[in-house]
Amino acid sequence: MMAGDSIFLGIDFGTGGCKVTAISEEGLLLGEASTEYVTEFAHPGWSEQNPDDWYVAMCASLKKLRENGLDFRRIRAASFDGSTHNAVLLDEHMRPLRKTIMWTDQRSVEECAELKREYGEQIFKTAYQIPAPTWTLPQMMWLGKHEGDVLKRTRHVLFVKDYVRYLVTGHAATDYIEAQGTLFYDMAGQKWADELVQLSGLDRKALPELIKPTDVVGKVTAKAAAETGLPEGTVIVCGTSDSAVEDYGAGAIEPGDCIVKLATAGNVNVMTAEPHPFPTTLTYSHVVPGMWYTVSATNAAALCQRWFRDTFCQAEKAEAQIRGEKVFALMDRLAEQSVPGAGGIMFHPFLQGERSPYWDPKLRASFTGVSISSTKGDFIRALLEGVAYSLRDCFGTIEEMRLPVNRIFLIGGGARSKLWGDIVCNVFNLPLQVPTPGDASFGTALLAAVGAGVYPDSRSAVRKCLHIDREIKPDTELAGFYRDNFQTYRKIHDALAPVYQTR
Repeated sequence: MMAGDSIFLGIDFGTGGCKVTAISEEGLLLGEASTEYVTEFAHPGWSEQNPDDWYVAMCASLKKLRENGLDFRRIRAASFDGSTHNAVLLDEHMRPLRKTIMWTDQRSVEECAELKREYGEQIFKTAYQIPAPTWTLPQMMWLGKHEGDVLKRTRHVLFVKDYVRYLVTGHAATDYIEAQGTLFYDMAGQKWADELVQLSGLDRKALPELIKPTDVVGKVTAKAAAETGLPEGTVIVCGTSDSAVEDYGAGAIEPGDCIVKLATAGNVNVMTAEPHPFPTTLTYSHVVPGMWYTVSATNAAALCQRWFRDTFCQAEKAEAQIRGEKVFALMDRLAEQSVPGAGGIMFHPFLQGERSPYWDPKLRASFTGVSISSTKGDFIRALLEGVAYSLRDCFGTIEEMRLPVNRIFLIGGGARSKLWGDIVCNVFNLPLQVPTPGDASFGTALLAAVGAGVYPDSRSAVRKCLHIDREIKPDTELAGFYRDNFQTYRKIHDALAPVYQTR
């Protein structure tokens, strides 16, 4: 293979599906493909996925890339990322023992209360986080109480991207950033926190080896080559959590860089030179060694758009199929027929409870202000605006912490919508940069190139390969309108939150 001909793959396992991105050594996009998989909601507040679905979705996405003409013989290395907190419990034969409880699951409320009451200070000091249902530790405690046999039979624990990578390479490991999503990791010591592992009910011996995101973890086996189409012997680089590589791949590699994410979930992440643990945020190591980032996160962003599409937009889905367009583009056009403020409708995106800044699993989504004149376009625009308000709520926590913000990157599938990007810009009243590709799979492809030795370090890869697609600047008049509406958004939350506590 000639220098410069190499292809690097980033394989992303997001909450809603698998996306594979192929790039050149210069970071040029050579191809991308995605496949959705199902999240099951067997009971209110539950959220589970079948681990087998991830591998199937990856194979389907890789097949799409091949069918679109990508020359797999040029693939030099691949890497993986995935949504974090999601433990895959495996038996002695490395077979899943049950469906995986996802980070959006809210069933472990009582366990979180117990952890806060009995061990809250110790957990925050060790793991830099406050217990909430999104973390692995309370999820495992719930299983210990309700499905104790599963924990007793567990011989190995991996996480989403690690499990699929094991199927590809035969090697079981995880990276230290992924491990930080468990709530039983010692942040200062950079190791598993044995006392907190004991609280989870898991056997300490079941936890995987800890490595770095850019470490080579193995090569594609003959079996995996036959199933995936990846050349046997292709180098596989570890990778890390989707949030970490999203920040990295979007260009947030210096303290003061900020990410606003419009994906299945929504994040406002600020890069820092040292950790800043705070009770209502999340704290993680950055892909760039020595750096950290603070996360203020909402549970449902583009998830709300997908939910509305699947529940109320059957006509638009049919029309999009006939036209060969994406249904979200048709939904945007309907929203554009509405006006700022959506004719008085306001949406609160609490489909699965909420994280920042409320950390209230009992919150529920709502449309308020509906009138006889309300249109479908009003509802769609209200949804886009409501998610933007939720992200602005998250940003309020960053302001409360007084973390410096020098520039903001808007990322995620929702950032492709000009309308949604404009709304977010005006709600924040700050200029935004939209990088390209700038998503998790692109960042992971860069990690594959770094791990393969193409670049001397992680920062060098981003500086050479990242491009800004467009810049968005706020409109003074609209920004003022949304500032006032945001106060109404918060008042409605404050009025409804006590209601949900009694249900």
